[in-house]
Amino acid sequence: MEKNSATLNTIQREWWKEAIIYQIYPRSFKDGNGDGIGDLNGIITKLPYLKALGVDVLWLSPCFKSPNADNGYDVSDYEDIMDEFGTMADFDHLLHEVHELGMKLILDLVVNHSSDEHRWFKEARKSKDNPYREFYIWRDEPNDWISFFSGSAWTLDPLTNQYYLHLFVAKQPDLNWENPALRQEIYKMMRFWLDKGVDGFRMDVIPFLSKDTTFADFPEGRKNDLTYYANGPKIHEYLQEMNAEVLSRYDCLTVGEGFGVNAGQANLYVGKNRHELQMIYHFDHAVPRGEEHFITPAPEFNVVQLKAIFSKWDTALGDDGWQNIYWGNHDNPRVLSRFGDVGAYRIESAKMLATLLFTLRGTPSIYQGDELGMTNCTFENMEEYDDIQVKNAYQSLVFGQKKEASTFIKACNQIARDHARTPMQWTDAENAGFTAGKKSWLKLNPNYKYINAAQAQNDPNSVYHYCRALIQFRKENPVLVYGNYEDLLPDDPYLWAFRHSLEGFSLMIVANFCGEIQPFPLLNPGERTSLLIGNYKEEGIKDALRPYEVRILRCWE
Repeated sequence: MEKNSATLNTIQREWWKEAIIYQIYPRSFKDGNGDGIGDLNGIITKLPYLKALGVDVLWLSPCFKSPNADNGYDVSDYEDIMDEFGTMADFDHLLHEVHELGMKLILDLVVNHSSDEHRWFKEARKSKDNPYREFYIWRDEPNDWISFFSGSAWTLDPLTNQYYLHLFVAKQPDLNWENPALRQEIYKMMRFWLDKGVDGFRMDVIPFLSKDTTFADFPEGRKNDLTYYANGPKIHEYLQEMNAEVLSRYDCLTVGEGFGVNAGQANLYVGKNRHELQMIYHFDHAVPRGEEHFITPAPEFNVVQLKAIFSKWDTALGDDGWQNIYWGNHDNPRVLSRFGDVGAYRIESAKMLATLLFTLRGTPSIYQGDELGMTNCTFENMEEYDDIQVKNAYQSLVFGQKKEASTFIKACNQIARDHARTPMQWTDAENAGFTAGKKSWLKLNPNYKYINAAQAQNDPNSVYHYCRALIQFRKENPVLVYGNYEDLLPDDPYLWAFRHSLEGFSLMIVANFCGEIQPFPLLNPGERTSLLIGNYKEEGIKDALRPYEVRILRCWE
């Protein structure tokens, strides 16, 4: 067996590499005042639950003041709290309680764009010579760029008869990072939160900050390719400036959302000597959600493709960079509905996917509810959807292009973001224990009657308790963090088997991604193994894996 030459004595250990991140979508996590909308005080009541799970860092999706055109990702005041979520005093209380429990809190930094209700934009549109005009991007004529949320990425402002850029919804005008005054305002805001005690930032669409200032049409062969917006000519200049002026002056965690960043570009953002970010997460295994996919969803990734994606990124990052590993977040459907079984093997497949999350090389992020095995929710009609991307695509495709509404709804039930945003399922009581009010802001998944936190905490064989055990196992086995990653069966269509090795210590993880028994080949003649963790209660078949079975094995010769 090949030994890894690295040892824990020669590796620079980093707390953020060994941490477990948990994403909270505040609107859907826990309602503390009965208005049907999650809030900061609701989160506070559930901190003991998160501490018991074993998480180290809470990532809070945007809680800043916002008119909610895109559920908080349209910020109207970066230094205030959304009215629906509470007050700054509530936030300070939350931060204090998080720290008292020994956890950390990071915020979503949304600085590619603001809300059109931000005071900067209100001033900017008053006149072409307003001091805030150059905080945004204006042109006399639009190019052919399109919005992520359908239609042109340019909107005419009648007050000054110029178009402003918005890569997302029209109420989210893009900020002009070419302007040093704008950058200094952003850095000032970041220091405001870090001085308050916040422990870092998850950075929304961070590769988009730099634009091609010629604003030419899409290049030949890249028509409507939205990854074209990423990796602009000054992106690393801006991030290095941000690091020098803010990030390097604090002990803080930085996670970059890497849409449009390929594996070969990753270490430009997170390389040890780049002085930019600590980790990045990619979109190579995320659900494609261009407008066309709301009629014909892209085929789901198969096991061979998934393995190739993770191997590619692990190799590209090497010992120089680091990544954030995730299955789900607020922008993707539930992982169990994508890669697991929501029927007879729901619990086994949820545990199998959790095992991969906590054993692949990188810092894992749990999306709220995945530790319970939450699934997609069936939406019956457009009135049940909230997501602005769905609503805009519906207007464009069904009304604008006369596509069938039933086809559109069917596609949404596979790819829409609202599947991840249905309220957290706390109990089997009315409204899933999410709210004491009469109605939640978004439809509840009816399966809360049997998938909920109370049931999971009372069942020692639940997905929740399995995740707790995995988190503890990861913390006790740094080989999972610092050991090398070796894909053992890259071409097997059903089994995902890989090995981590460090200091002569080797762990092998093997997972069956299908609902049929699969033979498990002997990988190294003469190698002995012992089972450390498995997702079935009963003893398994020695040379085969049951449906969705996963095993963590200690290996030695």
